Amino acid sequence: LYFCFPQMSANDCQDPPKYWTIHGLWPDKTEECNRTWHFNVTEIKDLMADMRHYWPDVLHSSLNRTQFWKHEWEKHGTCAATLQILNSQKKYFGKALELYQHIDLNSCLLKAGIKPSSSYYQMTAIKEALTRFYGVTPKIQCLPPEEGEKAQTIGQIEFCFTKELQLRNCTALKGESDPMQADLKLGTEELSVCSDTFPTYYPSQVQ
Repeated sequence: LYFCFPQMSANDCQDPPKYWTIHGLWPDKTEECNRTWHFNVTEIKDLMADMRHYWPDVLHSSLNRTQFWKHEWEKHGTCAATLQILNSQKKYFGKALELYQHIDLNSCLLKAGIKPSSSYYQMTAIKEALTRFYGVTPKIQCLPPEEGEKAQTIGQIEFCFTKELQLRNCTALKGESDPMQADLKLGTEELSVCSDTFPTYYPSQVQ
């Protein structure tokens, strides 16, 4: 999911969705990326309705709406394509949509009683609810507290999969770099793994 933050320009984040959307499907241990394999939107024309709904570019205005998918394919999809199950644009985007619908994060959070609110949550309570529901621990990323603020803002929930696309725990090994580091900037801020100690704000919409 993304949120629209005050630092962002007026052209960005027009009418953001009020539900969790897809950021991407990222292989984290492959160097075999075919950077010459360029994005071709006609290959995913059958997926277009679902792509616009579940995988919108919420950070930029809709005039150039395929730019986000192009970026995700060229940076991550061309690496993921080393797996047979993801070895075409249609398979890559189609499988990401399938995983999103299988995880069904929107209804899981609601069932756990975690919904956008003006009061704060404890990060440990959110983690426990998700782990109870999925049987694995996802990686939750936040926008750190601003100067003078005490709360972090939840911004992205990342699920990890095996090569067979089965859910697994998201545990970074010591010294392993985060493949997502600096991939998503909100204004001047970057998302980082949420702290267990800060109160956590889960806004319905921030603009």
